[in-house]
Amino acid sequence: MTASQVTRVLDSTISHRESGTGAPIVFLHGNPTSSHLWRNVLPGVTSGRLLAPDLIGMGASGKPAIAYDFADQARYLDAWFDALGLRDVVLVGHDWGGALAFDWAARHPDRVRGIAFTETIVKPMSWEEFPEGGRELFRAIKTAGVGEAMILDENAFIEQALPAASATPLTPADLAVYREPYPTRESRRPLLRWARSMPLGGEPADVVSRIEAYDRWLKSSADVPKLLLTFAPGPGAMMHEGVISWCAANIAGLETEHSDAVAGHHTPEDRPEVIAAAISAWVERHQLVADTA
Repeated sequence: MTASQVTRVLDSTISHRESGTGAPIVFLHGNPTSSHLWRNVLPGVTSGRLLAPDLIGMGASGKPAIAYDFADQARYLDAWFDALGLRDVVLVGHDWGGALAFDWAARHPDRVRGIAFTETIVKPMSWEEFPEGGRELFRAIKTAGVGEAMILDENAFIEQALPAASATPLTPADLAVYREPYPTRESRRPLLRWARSMPLGGEPADVVSRIEAYDRWLKSSADVPKLLLTFAPGPGAMMHEGVISWCAANIAGLETEHSDAVAGHHTPEDRPEVIAAAISAWVERHQLVADTA
């Protein structure tokens, strides 16, 4: 049974789902989702204290008056980890949740035991490296005025981009859960900031710098097991063969688990059972939630 909890963090609150006991496994979502993304993954993970927070400004978490840039997201997430006293953590990340996991691990290397990730941001990219199908969309989002109209006014990231990047059609009920935190133009600002943070062509420079910092850690941390989950590419998939090859060459301690099942960008929506089984086996193989006392 997954319980929902709310924690005071800085000047706001972070909500998270929690189930199980033992060493913590933290599941981090990306844009424009919430902890709801992991609803069908968590029941299949067989060990550990499973925690899935809503990032600040997203899901059921608080909506403070901040910029919602990468630094803000990391600052509130840091405070949540500290408020819950989480150590010896296994991280699981999707999309920007993977980037936040890498960033947190690189800055807290004594508190991380392993990282699993899927469809996430592993490196700064040139526009040419970015999947062709997404280039026009992200060029529009990064254009002043156009991005505001798309995401703030039309709520296009929820209404169009999210369903289009899943191989399995979202049910109306699930789409309603994802839509609920964003009823107004102002409430959608985190979605726009996340989309504009995609590290393309050297911009934004602050995000590129943070990614370069965690890439240095990923390359040097052979003692921390890492698991990349890949699938037959479906709609919106961004981790193509070139990116997967880059991971194999530049991430120390990496294992890649490939499934021939088709999945779009939102892999936990499309293949939750495959993800849960792979994480459970990897955790057991490396004894990542064994008693560390």
